[in-house]
Amino acid sequence: MAFDFRLTKNDLHSKARLGRITISHGRINTPVFMPVGTQATVKTMTPEELKDIGVEIILCNTYHLYLRPGHELIKNMGGLHKFMHWDRPILTDSGGYQVFSHSELRKIKEEGVYFQSHLDGSRHFLSPEKAIEIQEALGADIIMCLDECTPYPSTYEYTKDSMELTHRWAKRCKEAKKSEGQSLFGIVQGGMFQDLRKESAEAITRIGFDGYAIGGLSVGEDKVLMYEMIDAVVPYLPEDKPRYLMGVGTPEDLIEGVMRGIDMFDCVMPTRNARNGTLFTKYGKLGIRNAQYANDPNPIEDGCNCYTCKNYSRAYLRHLFAANEILAARLGTTHNLYYYIRLMADIRDAIERDGFQEFKAEFYKNLNS
Repeated sequence: MAFDFRLTKNDLHSKARLGRITISHGRINTPVFMPVGTQATVKTMTPEELKDIGVEIILCNTYHLYLRPGHELIKNMGGLHKFMHWDRPILTDSGGYQVFSHSELRKIKEEGVYFQSHLDGSRHFLSPEKAIEIQEALGADIIMCLDECTPYPSTYEYTKDSMELTHRWAKRCKEAKKSEGQSLFGIVQGGMFQDLRKESAEAITRIGFDGYAIGGLSVGEDKVLMYEMIDAVVPYLPEDKPRYLMGVGTPEDLIEGVMRGIDMFDCVMPTRNARNGTLFTKYGKLGIRNAQYANDPNPIEDGCNCYTCKNYSRAYLRHLFAANEILAARLGTTHNLYYYIRLMADIRDAIERDGFQEFKAEFYKNLNS
């Protein structure tokens, strides 16, 4: 099935909007949060558990799957969906962010990136063409162009050169794509400079993609600057294509991103925080390891209908974390992902009934209470 995005409603008082993506493995209601399954698994969760809490799409990581177990092995096993027993949509990133984050192990050239594996030091080369080849072998529904994630802070000159390299690589990615069954998203860069962000958005949309991502944010800049960069990009992205804010994902970021017209989000925050004992509630984060919860019979959050909150107390969860039991990470992750998926569902409901501004005000009122 061809990629189809339908914009179904615009909020009356902001840029928030409702949409629906239809692709071969199912339908995605936007705005949407995508849990991260780095190694072809969302840590501690089975696919059935993800479905039970309402997950419609997950993100898997090209860099890690290329290094281990290898994209050809996954292709020979029937592709990523069959390999990991997930029959709903998958988005794969290009692998670029992971390569660039290991700055001491890579060299950026016009032709691509030469890098060493963080696993065993073996040498590899990732070009735009190779990134597409790997993602086509994995068989994800949505694949991403290779881009350079500009480090922060960077000079204007470096940022401009980096952005222009991203544009040239985007053209090569589009030319390299062969699979008709996959959709390709372009990535806007431009660092923390509004004029470069505008220039990048215009250049990437001229090339033409199925959707458009905003990359290079949440890399150390403050929130005000990040939101300014989103504001600088969104007006120059097509109304009829999905907008994806890459790697950004506090609950506040989701609210602010949706208000600015973002449709798709991903972040390791809910799963990583859960494994460390930090749990999300509408009143803010709860550090379950704290001694104050040792005798607390209440659930993580009153009124939460996740499996964890319906069955376990804070006291029991604190005990599991103190004892370093595997179940602690599983129950914490279940709750945090449920919180995120429920938050997005509540946001969509608020937009549908023209009540997003009131929902946002209530969200911050609870958070600050």
